[in-house]
Amino acid sequence: METVDKIKQQIAENPIILYMKGSPKLPSCGFSSQAGQIMINIGEQFAYVDILQNPDIRAELPKFANWPTFPQLWVEGELVGGCDIMVEMYQQGELQTLVKEVAAKYKGEEEA
Repeated sequence: METVDKIKQQIAENPIILYMKGSPKLPSCGFSSQAGQIMINIGEQFAYVDILQNPDIRAELPKFANWPTFPQLWVEGELVGGCDIMVEMYQQGELQTLVKEVAAKYKGEEEA
């Protein structure tokens, strides 16, 4: 499978996905640490991809997303942004609302 197809599949299959360095519990950079902590604090389930374990995704995602840095938060197939945007949205309460609404929508689908 082409790397771009793999990325598209991950984004399609996971309504909330964070591309980061390391994992939420063991991040490998400060920005990924902040992003992972925000997502853990929101308390909804989310997927993540450790780009350090996936150099192909690390190389291709910035081109695909037209966003040069990591972490990258994707919600329902849309790039929300990186660490600075996540922090700003979190401080304003916007990120919690977005994540919780999407999580609730998909929880309902799983039970149906």
